[in-house]
Parts: sequence; C-alpha cells; structure tokens
Amino acid sequence: MKAVVVSKPGIIKLENKEYPETIESTEVRVKVKTAGICGSDMHIYRGTNPFATYPRVIGHEFAGEIEDVGSDLTDFQIGDHVVIDPVSSCGLCYACRSGRQNVCEILAVMGVHVDGGMQEYITLPTSALHKIPSHLNWEVAALIEPFTIAAQATSRGRVTSEDTVCVIGAGPIGTAVMIVCKMKGAKVLIADNNTSRLDRAKKLGADAVVNPGKPREHEILNHFTNHEGFNVVIDAACVPETFEKAIAITSPAGRVVTLGLNPKSSNIAQLEITKKELDIMGSRLHTNKFPEVIGWISEKLINPGCLVTHHFEATKIEKAIRLVGEAPEGLCKTVINF
Repeated sequence: MKAVVVSKPGIIKLENKEYPETIESTEVRVKVKTAGICGSDMHIYRGTNPFATYPRVIGHEFAGEIEDVGSDLTDFQIGDHVVIDPVSSCGLCYACRSGRQNVCEILAVMGVHVDGGMQEYITLPTSALHKIPSHLNWEVAALIEPFTIAAQATSRGRVTSEDTVCVIGAGPIGTAVMIVCKMKGAKVLIADNNTSRLDRAKKLGADAVVNPGKPREHEILNHFTNHEGFNVVIDAACVPETFEKAIAITSPAGRVVTLGLNPKSSNIAQLEITKKELDIMGSRLHTNKFPEVIGWISEKLINPGCLVTHHFEATKIEKAIRLVGEAPEGLCKTVINF
C-alpha cells in the first residue's frame, strides 16, 4: 500500500508500506479516504516541529471506512464511516486524572510522535474512533479534527453570546475558531495581515476584520469594543508580538487564550495582567470534543467544508506540500484524497 512519508526535513514522498494484514481482537482496519494538511504537518516537513521524529507518516486530520474488525468487537461494523481522534494518553498522570488528557505527560499524537493517517490503510484501537453519518462528505469528515481545536479554544476562553471576541490570525484554525465563536453567538473581530484571508473570514461570518499593518487599527478596535477592550482574545497566530497584543487589547476581567508552541519569549510586564485581573490560558489539542463537533455538523450549525479550497490525490503530495508552503492567495485548507 502507499503512504506519505517525510523521511527527513525537506523530503516527502509517496512510498510503499506493508499492508496491515493482521489486526488484534480489539482493533479495526480503516481504509483512509481523506486527510487534511495541517500547519503541524508543514512544521514536520520543514524540520521545525519540536516533537516529531523521522521517518514519519504524517497526517492527524483523517477519516475513512472500516474494512475489517477484530473478533471481540460489537460496537463497530465493516462499512462504518469513522473519523479518528489522533491523541492518545496514559490515563494515569495528574493531567489525565483531572480529565485533561490532552496535556498528558506521555501524550502521543498520530502523525507526529507515531505514524499518522496519510496512508491507504491503518489499524486502530476503537478508543480512537468516532462514527460519523454515512452521508457526510469525506472532505468535511477530515476537517472535524481542526474544529475540535476550535471547540477546545473557545471552551477554554468560556466564550458566550455575551462576549466580544478578537481572533488573531485568519488561517484555517483562526477561521475555525471564528466560526465556532459566531455559532455561540459572540460578536467577533478577526485580525490578520493577509487580505485574502480577511476577505474569506468576512464572507464566513466575521462581524469585522482588521489588518494590523494598516492605519486606523487602534481606532477600529476601540470602535468595535466601544472602548472597553475584548472580553476574549484567542491568539491563533502565535508569535511573541501577537501574544503581547492580546494582553494589551483584552478588557478588564477578560480571558486570553493562546494556541502557540513558539519557544520565543514575549515581552510582557505583570502590570497589565494584574491590573485587569486577566485569565491567561493555553489551549492544546482537545478534551473529548469529537462528539460535540460531530453533533454541530449533524445539526448543521457549522460546515467545516467551507474551509476547503484545494484538493489533491495522494500521488500529488509533493505538489500539494509545495503549494501549502507557498501559501498563494485564496488558499485555506488542502485535502489529500486516497
């Protein structure tokens, strides 16, 4: 069978891999249908992901159809359509005991720490599977995982219909966060220095957009919040400067959520945090958000497919990665079809 392998930074190819003929009694074999390319995949390709080892089959946003089931299983059947939760944890450490297995001490993510979903077939434990409606488009199914990230970030920020929210960064994750905030009834401004991304965000429901590099940014932010500041700021751009900006524009008693893994330090004084009594929270992966997101899709509250702008067959993976790396105008989410 074929698999997308990053053998070392800068080298990605579709390679032959042994077909998983044998499955354990509590496992299933899934025929992968689609997989999304995420920013973390690009970091693995570039050699800038601090957690990845090589060679690595990438891909943690993927969905497929069950081809075979282990002898002890009754809850899953051949032909079931499933989306995969790529996160596994120990269940024993303090984080796991606290219900926050997304920050487990020995966390493992498919496509990063272990081989992921960009391969024609994969065997998985049922704990990683979530059934999805058979009528759901495969490309939409592959984007359920990114929306669990958005669900986690908005949950951490305690976003409600009473809030005025700023999302910094209008890439795929930032836009997904904006969509979930709007679904929850919040008033949302999204900031980015990419005009085409801002145009897309506006079309998908943002109440306002702003380019931090243009004049009148401060005036626009003040007008949008009635000079009060944002109750919630979610930083999906994740560089030191945007974290500093988030602290500055959050209202008293507000919440700041950061999704970044940038190792560089920000220059932030304690004064603003203490004076405004801010809650500052990291948000990593998700905690049990797949059922919630699948429910939103089933109820037509969100449509993850609105982010998909490009499609490639797996045989064109090198072309797809180059395109995502170049980030041309109009690009949002790229999906690989098997």
